[in-house]
Amino acid sequence: MEKNVKISTETITLGQFLKLADIIQSGGMAKWFLTEHEVLVNGEPEQRRGRKLKEADRVEIGGIGTFQIIRG
Repeated sequence: MEKNVKISTETITLGQFLKLADIIQSGGMAKWFLTEHEVLVNGEPEQRRGRKLKEADRVEIGGIGTFQIIRG
């Protein structure tokens, strides 16, 4: 099941997204999380916590789920 994550700005970093989606507790956990889990952004592997996400981007996290970025 795909979940929508609503952002209020033009872009959001992958680290901020992980926190906003309640996947991690704090932004400091982002680097560790990305080394321990397979994360795909629009089908491509991604490990940079500073990767900019925008509306319509799709984030897939192995064992956790799939998320669609929406603007709201």
